[in-house]
Amino acid sequence: MVFGRSSRRTPPVEPVTLKLLVAGGFGVGKTTLVGAVSEIRPLRTEETLSEAGRPVDDIEGVESKTTTTVAMDFGRITLREDLVLYLFGTPGQDRFWFLWDELAQGALGAVVLADTRRLEDCFAAIDYFERRGIPFTVGVNCFEGAGRFPEETVRAALDLDPGVPLLMCDARERESAKEVLVSVVEHALARVDARREPATT
Repeated sequence: MVFGRSSRRTPPVEPVTLKLLVAGGFGVGKTTLVGAVSEIRPLRTEETLSEAGRPVDDIEGVESKTTTTVAMDFGRITLREDLVLYLFGTPGQDRFWFLWDELAQGALGAVVLADTRRLEDCFAAIDYFERRGIPFTVGVNCFEGAGRFPEETVRAALDLDPGVPLLMCDARERESAKEVLVSVVEHALARVDARREPATT
């Protein structure tokens, strides 16, 4: 046996795992965003739209959409060696809203995807996170053929608080979608740090 200096290896970093929601109206691109960034095969619970659902499913503006998420989408992305995000895409239709409270438990923050052709569809998601004090970033998914507006115009239309981040994005593009997720994490952690700061007298 040869004795000498022992080679100590640095133990592997145990990553911090954070839970984020991806929310918004029906057909706004939630499933697409989760699929674009996930490093694992995303779990999807999509079902085909049926005639029975037509009276309750508003598909105006997304008439070509043939499926809908009925429970959630799930994906995972490693932002750094020590930071992993678990993504939970919420169902966008009103009849599945009872699932939101379960999905929101333990979430650090959320992405609210918006479509400028149907901005009103994301009002309910914004209200949901504001009422529960869950930090969120608004990602305006820039669909082809949709109007492009200045950030200030969209922010005013959504009546967002000044501190809420708003980014233009393409949910199909990994780097663009990743930028929105990074924004959520930074915004949420900044809120946590602000609450920890001692009050000055």
